[in-house]
Amino acid sequence: MEQRVAKIPSKKFPDVHLRVIPGHFMTSHSHINYYVDMTMLKMRQSEAKAAAKAIASTYSTTTIVDTIVCMDGCEVIGSYLADELTNAGILSMNAHKTIYIVSPEYNATGQIIFRQNLVPMIENKHILLLLASTTTGKTLAKCLDCIDYYKGNLAGITSLFSAVNKIADIPVNALFTTADLPDYKNYVTKDCPLCKEGQAIDAIVNGFGYSTFM
Repeated sequence: MEQRVAKIPSKKFPDVHLRVIPGHFMTSHSHINYYVDMTMLKMRQSEAKAAAKAIASTYSTTTIVDTIVCMDGCEVIGSYLADELTNAGILSMNAHKTIYIVSPEYNATGQIIFRQNLVPMIENKHILLLLASTTTGKTLAKCLDCIDYYKGNLAGITSLFSAVNKIADIPVNALFTTADLPDYKNYVTKDCPLCKEGQAIDAIVNGFGYSTFM
């Protein structure tokens, strides 16, 4: 699959690139015709820092951020983002005037949860939610339910790539959207035309990466 990788530069942030692979891929909620590969953005120091700087520029200095909740392995970006927001003068209501970077986990039933030691970093805190990829918005909705359950206050949503521009009337800030990838398609599994054409699935994908059947 790696031989098919294409790089797409951000129109607004030219030092930030998106890597995509065309094909037939299965997510937990749908089938898609491009795998959006966030590996280098999330794991390579220089790219993670550039992504964080780009994200920080989309938030006003009047925004209050106490905690960054990182999904899909975005902790490296989240750490750089905390630095960028702090340097830009973003306020934190935390007693120590610094930002928490936390990640939830999934329980046996697929619910997103925080362990008790992390709850104080969520409850009554201003939360910036950071995701790698948003396709249908269903995982994002679960994240919002989780933050609400633990009594967090949502300060903003950022997804590195998003096929939705808002959820429950809350805007989703994204470095890349389907406007950057106009051929991107997201299909309900039972209506997938690639399946109907007999095209084999290349891989199962999620925010962490992909797994082939080989």
